[in-house]
Amino acid sequence: MRTLLFLLFTFFCFSISAQQLKSPSEFLGYELGTEFTRHYEVVDYYEYLAKTAPDRVKLTTYGQTNERRPLLLVYLSSAANISNLEKIREEHLKDTHSQGNGTKAIVWLSYNVHGNESAGTEASMQTIYELLTTKSSYLKNTVVILDPCINPDGRDRYSNWYNQFKNTPHQVDPNSKEHHEGWWTGRSNHYMFDLNRDWAWLTQVESQQRLKVYNEWLPHVHVDFHEQGVDNPYYFAPAAQPYHEVITDFQRDFQVTLGKNHAKYFDANGWFYFTKEMYDLFYPSYGDTYPTYNGAIGMTYEQGGSGRGGLGVITKIGDTLTLKDRIAHHHTTGISTVEVSSQNADKLNSEFRKFYQNQNFKYKSYVLNGDEDKIGALKALLSKHKIEFNNASKGTVKGYKYKTGTSGSMASTKNSLVVSTNQPKGTLVKVLFEPDAKLSDSVTYDITAWSLPYAYGLDAIASTTIVSNGVEEVDVQIPPNKFVDSGNYAHISDWDSMKDARFLAELLKKGIRVRKTNHPFSINGKSFSRGSLIITKGDNQHKTDFIAVLKKICDKFEKTMTGSKTGFVDSGKDFGSSYVQMITKPKIAVLSGKPTSTLRFGEVWHFFEQQLHYPITVIDSDYLSQVDLKSYQILILPGGNYKTFIKEKELIKLKEWVKAGGKLIAMGGAVDEIADKRAFNIKKKKVTKDSLKNEPKPHKSVRRELIKKAITGAIFKTKVDNTHPLAYGYGEEYFTLKLGSSSYDYLKNGNAVYLEGNTRPVSGFAGSEAQEKVRNSLVFGAEKHGKGQVIYLVDNPLFRGFWENGKLFFANALFMVD
Repeated sequence: MRTLLFLLFTFFCFSISAQQLKSPSEFLGYELGTEFTRHYEVVDYYEYLAKTAPDRVKLTTYGQTNERRPLLLVYLSSAANISNLEKIREEHLKDTHSQGNGTKAIVWLSYNVHGNESAGTEASMQTIYELLTTKSSYLKNTVVILDPCINPDGRDRYSNWYNQFKNTPHQVDPNSKEHHEGWWTGRSNHYMFDLNRDWAWLTQVESQQRLKVYNEWLPHVHVDFHEQGVDNPYYFAPAAQPYHEVITDFQRDFQVTLGKNHAKYFDANGWFYFTKEMYDLFYPSYGDTYPTYNGAIGMTYEQGGSGRGGLGVITKIGDTLTLKDRIAHHHTTGISTVEVSSQNADKLNSEFRKFYQNQNFKYKSYVLNGDEDKIGALKALLSKHKIEFNNASKGTVKGYKYKTGTSGSMASTKNSLVVSTNQPKGTLVKVLFEPDAKLSDSVTYDITAWSLPYAYGLDAIASTTIVSNGVEEVDVQIPPNKFVDSGNYAHISDWDSMKDARFLAELLKKGIRVRKTNHPFSINGKSFSRGSLIITKGDNQHKTDFIAVLKKICDKFEKTMTGSKTGFVDSGKDFGSSYVQMITKPKIAVLSGKPTSTLRFGEVWHFFEQQLHYPITVIDSDYLSQVDLKSYQILILPGGNYKTFIKEKELIKLKEWVKAGGKLIAMGGAVDEIADKRAFNIKKKKVTKDSLKNEPKPHKSVRRELIKKAITGAIFKTKVDNTHPLAYGYGEEYFTLKLGSSSYDYLKNGNAVYLEGNTRPVSGFAGSEAQEKVRNSLVFGAEKHGKGQVIYLVDNPLFRGFWENGKLFFANALFMVD
């Protein structure tokens, strides 16, 4: 009797609680799906839930965006679990060390990583409401972590744009303006980066702040809710090939289990869907792959709609797709995911433990040598991922040598970096460091190569044995400004990393005059390479606080200068030589708007403001013709589609500006448009050999035939002329990330980086015809035009902000080439 009374009382209390909770529609004052909810209203609803049901909902703010919008995480579970949340987390993380006994399923749901894929955030509100009311039984053994909007800046950009331009009532005709965003869509974040490709590289503040919390939980299941083209049916797991080889059988099988459960609900409603197509599990920086490589069942769910969808739109088959439909589909898969996870909590826990136990990889250690600034940059990234690393002991390491692509050896020192797969994050280490990821299918959704030793420009050995750590030594730090002295004739700094470029940018901004050497020299027994910075007392007599400012900047960047009492060098060129030239403080403009790609423009924008910290002027293509370019020393044309944009009149204007002393930096598609023009000398490479056989091809093989001509993000070994200012600070080779098969003949002079001979990639996929096309072609080069320069960056050294070793080329283009 007491048990019955207790159950009745519990049910009565639950009924009251459920009645007290307002649905999203009740709280917002409009039916969900009839308006786009602005981010602050989404925040209001989640704050309301946390206040109304504090025993089952915990709301936290894990950071804010560039535009100061809050980033939220919501934890929801049973009252017992919420009160015990920290102990659940700690017990779960013990499983990564085979010491835990977790019993709860941990499910993380991420919405709206692309701002204009807006159905996700709307669906999140309906999902949490239902989990707190009619589906609360799933929460008895499950903790759901819900991120209602990964990209608030992009979401509000889209919703504000749509609310501004939509018809009243909304117009379902797909030709109406409300279905056609402008150049800057809501997809990206503030700096126009794609946050769904930033999980591993962590270049953006949203990613950096989110990963701190993600790595404190490492959920069993992670879902990234997306939208795709309007005419596509819904996509859910299982994913398409290729699967990375580290993905376990259980991770593959559980995707099938989830997919079948989703299908059950979609079948009942007559909704169309597809699986095992298009969206693979390979590139490590996605919201499905990164969690997968950390032990989760990582998945992408894709609903048709995106920025074209609006509140409703007619599809190509004549149906009307509404925002309500899109919400219903995402809501269904979200609830279904929690349901299946709850039903399989024990299995998820046991397999998660196994994931962190079974890591018998071929390569046990990765040993890296190189410039300490580059090593430091890599350490910073590894720390953000909670990847363990150490210094090596002195000796010789044998294994796969990245530079040669063969077995070899390398001397290790106490400054060598060792990263082992014998650690909890071992699987992620293997994926990020492996020389050439095994590709089971050449038809992929993204780039196929990213190996960090190449990306950071470091010598590396992949060893099949565990490389021992060195003895920890006390690092005696010499204060950088100890060598900054008013009695010095000059202060000298090396030039071989982005840290050096940031140092130079700060000097110029503070009004300190700096010279560069175009010839190697030695002084006081120390050698300096081309590009080294020379700061003389004589050049800075105008600045009364010169030494104080220089000391402050050296401290800021932890730079140790070499002081010299003389400008008379031991070998090379004296400081008064014409080979030692003043670096001008350039005024820089970058083109935005059509024809540039938002992603490519965003990479340049982010580079200047968040990496180099040097001012730029953004000039939109709409009024470029009205701008007097004489006010600027440098004009950057980011990659994009420039076809028909640069007409004869604009080309003549650019040519005259360059002749008068301007510096034009053309990147990617901008190179393609000015090639073969009379104004400039760069020529598109012509491939005379036709490797295609003139015979009919089956229709089903068309895509695979086209892949022969493609390069899907592969790494190539190039030759470097490091006597050219564009290549100062580099060795005689550079590993470039090539993103396509566009190719150009060598310049008559100024070929700083180029491909020749064997053009097989060292990592990643490149089609046979594409390999032939890029043979003997330019990668980075510069040519003189009158008093100015045109710089060609065929490959993109700023791609997604993660190819660290390419960034100094861009800095060279700004400061070294004149």
